[in-house]
Amino acid sequence: MKIDRLIGIITILLQKEKVTISQLAERFEVSCRTIQRDIENICKAGIPIVSMQGYKGGLSIAEGYKLDKTVLTKKEWQVILTGIKSIDSVSKTAYSKTLIDKFSSGKDTVLAEHDMILIDLASWYQDSLSDKIEQIKQAILNQEKISFIYYSDKGESERIVEPYLIVFKWAAWYLYGYCLSQNDYRLFKLNRLLRLQDTKTFYTPRKIPEGKLDFDRYFHTGVIKLTALFDQSEKYRLIEEYGPGCFTISKSGKLLFQWSFSNPEYLLSWVLSFGDKVKVIEPSELEAKIYEQAKNILRQYE
Repeated sequence: MKIDRLIGIITILLQKEKVTISQLAERFEVSCRTIQRDIENICKAGIPIVSMQGYKGGLSIAEGYKLDKTVLTKKEWQVILTGIKSIDSVSKTAYSKTLIDKFSSGKDTVLAEHDMILIDLASWYQDSLSDKIEQIKQAILNQEKISFIYYSDKGESERIVEPYLIVFKWAAWYLYGYCLSQNDYRLFKLNRLLRLQDTKTFYTPRKIPEGKLDFDRYFHTGVIKLTALFDQSEKYRLIEEYGPGCFTISKSGKLLFQWSFSNPEYLLSWVLSFGDKVKVIEPSELEAKIYEQAKNILRQYE
């Protein structure tokens, strides 16, 4: 759309000291003549564009002219609003409503249009989750340590942490901070975190070392190559989670699945979730663990 291109040109001119017509033409995939007409229209709208010839020449907004740099297109507003609404789903404050009230100028405003994308970041623990996020957010802003009880596969433990980030990853919410009990940076799943309290003790923010913000490393303990045969009835799950190219059809008609995993605990629970609809071929260590799990389950019902 022409109006989007005009706003795009203005935005570029606000961000750069100079830009040439040919650069703008290449950026918006139109002719130089079209860009020249666009510049004329921008000038008619009251925004003075200066053209300088020769070496290091180009277009720029006249020196001393001030223009709000937050000029956004309709699509950009929609993306911003969608993102803010997703945060609203786990926030005590409706930021999207405040934004609409501030920027809406009438019934036909783009901010009031029907939503095309809805992102709900909440969970079954929405109330307690919102409280935790709000409390941790305030602790980060105030640079105050927090304490809580944490439940993991190693048991229950008391933690005192310097909070740095609230992270949404792997379809769950986490707290990232420096654990004073472990003397290292840790990632804590919010749904396993109880009795959260503000210690009212201040901390001086640490400089997080490079690589420590690679959250995937908390789950990567090596590469495990899985080979397994799945029933045809499980095709939908394999496609949903790993795509249509993750398996081939074996001679027996089953789905031959081959994939690399980095988290052994997740891999075991994931395979077990298929019940008797899967047979592990490799690795043999995983096959043995599943066999032991199956025997333990049988004992529960003997």
